[in-house]
Amino acid sequence: MKSGRGKNKKVRVEFRRNRNERTRDSDLTRRFIEHGFEEESDVNVERIGGRSDLSRRRTVVGELLTGDAVESHGFGVLPEVDLGVAISGRVIRVHGVNSDVQSADGRIFSCVTRRVLKTLSTKERQPVVAGDCVLFRPVNYCNDNYTGGRGYGEGMIERIEPRRGAISRESKHRKHIIVSNVDQALIIASAAQPVFKPNLIDRMLITSERAGIKPVICINKIDLVDSAELQSIVGVYAQMGYEVILSSVVSGLGIDRLRVRLRGKESVVVGQSGVGKSSLLNAIDPELGLRVAGLSSMRKGKHTTSVAELLELSGGGYVVDTPGIRQFMLWDITPEEVLGFFRDLRPYENFCHYPDCVHLHEEDCAVKNAVAEGRLDMRRYESYLAIRFENRYEKN
Repeated sequence: MKSGRGKNKKVRVEFRRNRNERTRDSDLTRRFIEHGFEEESDVNVERIGGRSDLSRRRTVVGELLTGDAVESHGFGVLPEVDLGVAISGRVIRVHGVNSDVQSADGRIFSCVTRRVLKTLSTKERQPVVAGDCVLFRPVNYCNDNYTGGRGYGEGMIERIEPRRGAISRESKHRKHIIVSNVDQALIIASAAQPVFKPNLIDRMLITSERAGIKPVICINKIDLVDSAELQSIVGVYAQMGYEVILSSVVSGLGIDRLRVRLRGKESVVVGQSGVGKSSLLNAIDPELGLRVAGLSSMRKGKHTTSVAELLELSGGGYVVDTPGIRQFMLWDITPEEVLGFFRDLRPYENFCHYPDCVHLHEEDCAVKNAVAEGRLDMRRYESYLAIRFENRYEKN
């Protein structure tokens, strides 16, 4: 389906149901226990009309989005903005209700979000994410030495431009976008401490390919294991066409290769807690000076990075450092679609005896036969089963 944008006009759009206080009094039981029945029943005098404050539809002036543009943007409309006042910027981090936005000339503004953007009905957990391109109205900018000569200001985000390349997951049955507008995803895993989790890599590969982002796999902390132990799993991903980089901050292995991979690109670094994402970025670009921490007493990673943050690299390009991920549920991917994202399993599907084979219990299954004969890696097959049939998230 093609994406489309219409001309500015008045359009009816959906708002969240909890935008206003409920009209119905839901505290009748407690009031009865405390005071008994009153002379006149509240229910008899209560009014709820179709055009009350609970109505979900409102009129907004703006550009109407259609097709795939609605899914990528998250909203069905781009609200009208006074271009004589608003300027364009990029969200570099979101903390609470405020977002730090960098304008094209490098100025930083702490912005709140326009009410209409927060109340539009959407499947997304939050309206603004790191990496978003926005139009905002700046106010109260001061260029003094308070922030080292960089200046500071405030503003209001008026509109979020359509997104591309967004990494997202499911969180409490809603879409949690971790970052938007990136070209590639650097998927970090650790060879040890914490334990290597190929299933989490597979989930991130699926999400990256669904979003049209180039995935790059990086296995860090290889100084803690014998590199020969990793050759089998590296070979599996390499044969499928994925780029795999082995790295170690201690020995410096792979750092130059990662630096070249990130140069001039807009990338996101993702992985579970404790795999060394921030340490790798500090080794790639020492000017970043990111805070790092060791593992917890349970040998699990600590959440050193608390929010996703867009960082400018001294060698060119941007990278988004993200908080560690301990569970990663796939968003908007049906069980029937899962096999299509497994490059190694997919070619065998057409040779199964049954056209609707799910590759679990059926006879004459080409996928199961390939696993039994050693032509497919058992770990990849088990990863497919976990994503296809289980709760679709990576447990601690």
